[in-house]
Amino acid sequence: MVPNLVTALTGPINELEQRVLDSMPAIERWFRLEWMEHTPPFYSSVDVRNAGFKLAPVDTNLFPCGWHHLTAEMLPLAVQAAMAAIEKICPEARNLLVIPENHATHAGYLASLAQLQRIFQMAGLNVRLGSIDPAIKKTTTLAMANGESITLEPVIRGKRRLGVKDFDPCTILLNNDLSAGVPGILEEIYEQYVLPPLHAGWSTRRKSTHFKCYEEVAKRMGKLLGIDSWLINPLFEKCDDANLAQGVGLECLSTQVDALLTKIRRKYKEYGIKERPYVVLKADNSAHAMGIVTVRDAKELQALSLQAQQQGGGTRAAQPHDILVQEGVLTKERMNDAVAEPVVYMMDRYVVGGFYRIHAGRGIDEDLSAPGADFVPLAFEHSTHMPQPGVRPGASAPNRFYMYGVVGRLAMLAASYELEATNPEAEVYD
Repeated sequence: MVPNLVTALTGPINELEQRVLDSMPAIERWFRLEWMEHTPPFYSSVDVRNAGFKLAPVDTNLFPCGWHHLTAEMLPLAVQAAMAAIEKICPEARNLLVIPENHATHAGYLASLAQLQRIFQMAGLNVRLGSIDPAIKKTTTLAMANGESITLEPVIRGKRRLGVKDFDPCTILLNNDLSAGVPGILEEIYEQYVLPPLHAGWSTRRKSTHFKCYEEVAKRMGKLLGIDSWLINPLFEKCDDANLAQGVGLECLSTQVDALLTKIRRKYKEYGIKERPYVVLKADNSAHAMGIVTVRDAKELQALSLQAQQQGGGTRAAQPHDILVQEGVLTKERMNDAVAEPVVYMMDRYVVGGFYRIHAGRGIDEDLSAPGADFVPLAFEHSTHMPQPGVRPGASAPNRFYMYGVVGRLAMLAASYELEATNPEAEVYD
């Protein structure tokens, strides 16, 4: 069963959805032309927020876990996309080495890893899990909650190649976001494909760079559709070397929060939106354990700083770092009275499924990616119904899945722009 989500279909989102459905041929052609010029990330997931009047991504993950939340019926889509991705990179590939996160013992993560392994096995590859965790010194089998098990093997580094015992892969797939930095064992590998590239990890990547690229593609999509790109784009600003727990950079944060709230208020007034605007503060680099802070008025920052000082202590999160100040996007979707948001999964340039993240203890203006969150798969039989152009909004399909897929692919395209812009070897090809 598809969860019966209450989606706000009043206001400009109605017009936006109609415009997207009517423009489907133009949208698909536009994406095809973009993928002729740009390489999509190997895989990605995008958190989307549907405010009723606005639909926008709020986070893009280039090392997605959570694959076990996709329904079994979605597997063929993922397998087909995996085959296309591998064929493009290494057509003669037989062996794939997946490198998971270190300390990979969480039950949910192990289930995701097993599903990822299954997808590539069904795509016709021999798949092994090679750990770079110093604690994994020998082949280790971990039991999973469903009675199955997963086997991690210590990675072996040769002069120019990486593998595990008696296994030489063509491609190395990272499911490790490198937030602790790039370990030497992964550097200077020239004979194998390492995907995503090392500079996609959080030791290099910045959210502000991603959303700057997203702003660019959203403007172009807005022009294509003849709409205000704000309807699909979360506004943002950035503060360098700020920290609430140390009271550092509060002046910059106050200025940027105030400026962004003013911009959002103007947009709300333009569209007749009665909600109270807010912004969220996030570490620009996800390697910092800052969490997400909601701010509705710049005057709140002093109190938030005091609270953070009391909680922060001398942790890594207490070090000054760049902070993203991002427009808060409400979610008007609910399931069983719990607030919900869609997460879209992609491999290569294809949408392969998704699920709803729900949280009974959170409000419509709060982060749902928090302890206590539950996950409801988006069922295959309804999610793949294609909306029909010309049919009134909401009548041609039981959910917003095509819309979510468009926004998800826009974020994926922005990630490809981002990776091109931050590629340390790009000048070699200029």
